[in-house]
Amino acid sequence: MQVSLLLYYTDMSANHTTDKRQPFRVYSASTLGAAIRHYRNALGISQQELAARAGMPRNYVNALENGLETEQLKRTLAVLRELGVRMTVDREDW
Repeated sequence: MQVSLLLYYTDMSANHTTDKRQPFRVYSASTLGAAIRHYRNALGISQQELAARAGMPRNYVNALENGLETEQLKRTLAVLRELGVRMTVDREDW
């Protein structure tokens, strides 16, 4: 098994009448950051608004989007790699 984090986005362009989801494969902090930025932009919110909703400083959201590799993320990815498992993340209707 491979370790990957799959994030999906929906193509809502006028040329598509059905929900087409394309995966983001996240193997590192930088690809996770790209996925976070994608979903934030899809919601049409600023880093400041996301930070307020998540209860953290805006500069931390900025750092995440720019690929900050936290010790927690590094360790989590290492554990998943050693277990040979994949984490899948999909947009949820909370």
